[in-house]
Amino acid sequence: MALSLSLEGRLIFAGRALRSFAFGWLSVVLALYLANRGLSAAAIGAVFTATMVEDALLTLLLATVAGRIGPARVMASTAPLIALGGLLLATAEGRLGLLVGAVLGTLSPNGQEAGPFAPMEHALLPGTVRSGPAVRVFAWYNVAAFFPSAVGAAAAGATLGWALRRGLPEVAVQRGMLLAYAGCGVALTLLYGALAARTRSAAAGGSMPLTGALGLSHSRGIVLQLAGLQGLDALAGGFIMQALLAYWFHLRFGTGPEALGALFFGTSVLSALSFLAAARVAERCGLLNTMVFTHLPSNLLLLAVPFMPTFESAAAVLLVRHLLSQMDVPTRQAYTVALVAPEERPAASGLTVSVRALAQACAPVITGATMAVAASPAPFLLAGGLKVVYDLALFFRFRSVPLRDEPSASP
Repeated sequence: MALSLSLEGRLIFAGRALRSFAFGWLSVVLALYLANRGLSAAAIGAVFTATMVEDALLTLLLATVAGRIGPARVMASTAPLIALGGLLLATAEGRLGLLVGAVLGTLSPNGQEAGPFAPMEHALLPGTVRSGPAVRVFAWYNVAAFFPSAVGAAAAGATLGWALRRGLPEVAVQRGMLLAYAGCGVALTLLYGALAARTRSAAAGGSMPLTGALGLSHSRGIVLQLAGLQGLDALAGGFIMQALLAYWFHLRFGTGPEALGALFFGTSVLSALSFLAAARVAERCGLLNTMVFTHLPSNLLLLAVPFMPTFESAAAVLLVRHLLSQMDVPTRQAYTVALVAPEERPAASGLTVSVRALAQACAPVITGATMAVAASPAPFLLAGGLKVVYDLALFFRFRSVPLRDEPSASP
């Protein structure tokens, strides 16, 4: 059955695509701009950590009240922070202004998702499906994020290169690019305002009142357990972030930028394809089984990467891994919202996303320390080993937990 979405669903997809383009655009220019403004590498790293932690804590805070005021209204009120961050960074004269803009604004240093938008969208997506299995909407939702992010990064690199070849001042060009990022924040504010006008401002019609500081009721215990396991998975993933992998391949095999670019282009394309495959598999095997039994073999492949004798063999194993490693992403998102009552979806999604972000931010420091000595296999062993533990713990803890809302049923 083909997937059909309401107008609200199409607005969510449009917002996701525009936001991903903006974050991809920003990921190219942000570090370069801060360096040109006089910040050291250590200071830039500290700024990135601060903004990632702030985004995670803001997401957690807003997720606890989103069930009462409405996820769309949360997004409409948060989108101006994107505009604020870009504007402050572009116009700040001193380091304090740069820091305020980076921390208060919703920024994404690595081109990935930032802020409370994704968990709010996860909560709304099942209710926008008119026909077709609801798990498919999460697969296409992730595809809608991947390609605009890649296009945004490519467009930013091309824009900056074009301007510099024509002799334009680098800082001035980067300021203009940050203002363009702020413009995306204005457009998102208008888009989410339209979405909020079409959706109810209260919780999604649930009769169960929300209790507790986390915005969860009877599902609080099980969601906390799921969030804890998700944090373990994210911590493991932080050991093998793409930038760190590029550095490891350079140390281990002397790999040049052209080969690394081709490798990561391949992993990205395979990851995007795996999103769509995951929905089909989940319709036949179930969400939990798809999450675990595609993720587990991919982590065994990850453990093998550092023991390959050549760059070509290591790259081949990594590419095969990416055929499977991202199939748990849309199924994980669908599973989280299917596990709880509709009025608890924003809090459940926000909690798991926030815990993942905070956990992932801890890993690069450890990985950097191990790589500073040599191209050791430690990052792969830590990541693969922890992820295997996560897979097994997730399966045995949740295999008998019933879902409140079957993802294959159209709301």
